[in-house]
Amino acid sequence: MAGRRGARTGRGWDAAPSARTGGSGTGRSRRGRSGGSATPSGRWPAEAGPGDAAADESSAPGAPRDEAEQAREICLRQLAVRPRTRAELATALARRGISEEVAAEVLDRYDEVGIIDDAAFARAWVSSRHQGRGLARRALANELRQRGVDADIATEALGELDETTEAETARHLVDRKLRSATGSPEAVFRRLVGMLARKGYPPGVAIRAVKDALAERDAEAAEFADQIDADALAEAGTEPDRDAL
Repeated sequence: MAGRRGARTGRGWDAAPSARTGGSGTGRSRRGRSGGSATPSGRWPAEAGPGDAAADESSAPGAPRDEAEQAREICLRQLAVRPRTRAELATALARRGISEEVAAEVLDRYDEVGIIDDAAFARAWVSSRHQGRGLARRALANELRQRGVDADIATEALGELDETTEAETARHLVDRKLRSATGSPEAVFRRLVGMLARKGYPPGVAIRAVKDALAERDAEAAEFADQIDADALAEAGTEPDRDAL
């Protein structure tokens, strides 16, 4: 009777025996047969695939179906965190030991139904990372390449971020940093240009954004900014030095 009450409580297959059941062999066996296919953490048991009883009764031809089911589960867990590219999912499947044939079959199906859409991913990535982190096209192109987005798809997504928008974002970033910046105008200039360079902004955009912001800060900064030849520095493509100012 105690064993049946334990079964009705909805305890999982790996629940520890309670004091009321006394940890009897019968109670543990019943829970093992009636438990779900995944642990409470959402991971498949190390030595059992989804549907233990069905797997035990199936013949050899059932193995590919089990692997495909596992592949789908891996993909869905990955996609639950954030959108992924096809290449990212393929890498995740390979790391979990899924065969290339099964991975291709699952990913092809996800392509067909729109669960995977690298073009939509690229557009959303560019918009989100530019607005949230202020990244410029060069940095965004590198991130898309690292995630396996095709070059043509990446170029199309990056085309939605024009030069005017990029320059406006650079200036916004500089203004925000300049509020708390300390040090000489030259030191501040170097730090801010370096910050924009790390975010992928071209030298010309970075130098002009910082020069214009310094010109509006105070008299000392404006005098320094007036000495900056933005075009010459941009053409040099290097960090400005004292002789260039």
